Amino acid sequence: MGSNHDYLIFSKFVVLVLVAASLCYADDAYICSRATYYGSPDCLGNPTGACGFGEYGRTVNNGVVSGVSRLYKNGSGCGACYQVRCKIPAHCSEEGTTVVVTDYGVGHDTDFILSARAYANLGRPNTAAELFAYGVVDVEYRRIPCRHGNNLMLKVHEHSKFPSYLAVVAMYQAGIYDITDVQVWLEDCKEWRGMRRVYGAVWDMENPPMGAINMRMQVSGGANAEVKWVQLASVVPSDWKPGVAYDTGLQI
Repeated sequence: MGSNHDYLIFSKFVVLVLVAASLCYADDAYICSRATYYGSPDCLGNPTGACGFGEYGRTVNNGVVSGVSRLYKNGSGCGACYQVRCKIPAHCSEEGTTVVVTDYGVGHDTDFILSARAYANLGRPNTAAELFAYGVVDVEYRRIPCRHGNNLMLKVHEHSKFPSYLAVVAMYQAGIYDITDVQVWLEDCKEWRGMRRVYGAVWDMENPPMGAINMRMQVSGGANAEVKWVQLASVVPSDWKPGVAYDTGLQI
């Protein structure tokens, strides 16, 4: 699929690293961290982000998205949702904002590098300018379920070539589980064969089986760090096409 270096860093954005003046005292359900933001012409997400979401990564959740560092988890953190709220009483709202992870990025000891729209959403009404002046703010965050209003969709990546090469990416993931493995059922061999994580949320396979494709995903997470398999019957049709997203009919 060629070089993926363009996906791994915010090469087109300038990350601001000014130091905020507040301290973080997190509630029990939250984790203390820091957040900054990156600039973009439309204040939305990065369409070449490290998760491999493309245009979906720019516009999902109305562009209220984030790059993350350690929460990226080698790509399994892609698509996760977090409630993030900053800790400057005069400027920050109590609710904060809910972001979708669509990229990887490293800032000044930050877990979150927010889109400009997401960063502005941290503030009370008419306080965005004050927050942007800080550049970096102390935050607290927690993992929450996403609320997309869609079933999980499996998009055939544009680099796929029917019928010899299949790459897929999961979109509209709504639960609190990370996708840690993807396998395809080979009817001829009567066995599950693993797909390769190319980068981010993109998984691929050379010479996939003909006909409708059955898959299963290993997911992990939740309060008890549960690990389970979710099976997707005939999730990719026999005449699959690059760039088309297929409805799995369920959520994880």
